Amino acid sequence: MTSDADECVTRRKVVVLKALDEEQMATLRERHDVVLLEGHDSAEALDAALHDALHDAHGLICSGHRITEALLDAAPALRVICTVSVGYDNYPLEAMDARGILLCNTPDVLTETTADVGFLLIMATARRAVELANMVRDGQWTHGLTPPHFGTDVHGKTLGMVGMGRIGAAIARRGALGFGMRVQYSNASPKPALESELGASRVELDTLLKTSDFVCVTVPLSEQTDRLIGRRELELMPASAILINIARGRVIDEAALIECLERGGIRGAGLDVFEQEPLPASSPLTRLPQVVALPHIGSATHETRRAMAQRALDNLLLALAGKSPLSAVNEANWTRR
Repeated sequence: MTSDADECVTRRKVVVLKALDEEQMATLRERHDVVLLEGHDSAEALDAALHDALHDAHGLICSGHRITEALLDAAPALRVICTVSVGYDNYPLEAMDARGILLCNTPDVLTETTADVGFLLIMATARRAVELANMVRDGQWTHGLTPPHFGTDVHGKTLGMVGMGRIGAAIARRGALGFGMRVQYSNASPKPALESELGASRVELDTLLKTSDFVCVTVPLSEQTDRLIGRRELELMPASAILINIARGRVIDEAALIECLERGGIRGAGLDVFEQEPLPASSPLTRLPQVVALPHIGSATHETRRAMAQRALDNLLLALAGKSPLSAVNEANWTRR
């Protein structure tokens, strides 16, 4: 916590949708009046409770719940929303800008943990770890492995990064420095420092898809990246390639991916995000053996989730004190009140 946030300020009403730990909640309650919303059975019930709680609130801490313009209309005093996440596609940024509401997020603190999951998916899909572990668990390991059960090497292969932000760079470092992988990337802007550090090369997306053994998607979700990887893009990938998605589910056309996997268009997929979460049990992705599907665990460690919550808390306390937060999305459009 920064010292600036410890200055005496007017007590404000803060709504908390994402429970902090006891120490963090105690810190927040020392400074402001807190309404904790929890225990609602549905998103609709939570929306209704949030609508009522926000009418005189100045701050909101949340994660994952979609904030609508209608909720903002119900919150005329709202000054700051702090999301316990890096991504902010659940927040109507233009509407917040128009109202002078600050949006804070939590970059940096989850970079390495999320990159661990990205590389975990690379390893698990390449070596068929989940599929073969299930074979052992189910008592089907009755003889030595034969070629139909073999996986593929990771070391020395080509890693294609779709997006080269903080998390993408962290995954690329693991691949280049730890596994001797050749790294190429597609990104809106060049990354000369990473090119020098890792020997990475910037290429067009189509070239990356055609020439990578592993394609790892880390771009944020936006109008430009919605369904960025669709049927056409999947058909560019070689049959031996593996697709990894730790970005947002909608960056990949899920129906096209399922069809591609079912016909053997690519070797496999490692997925931590989906178009609908939780992933419905009826999804073919739950049954395809060449798919490793995780329940969106990117930042889900005790240490990282606490650090993210602390960053959100620090952001909120600083903003309500009229100070610049540690990390903000739209500070240039913020109306300090």
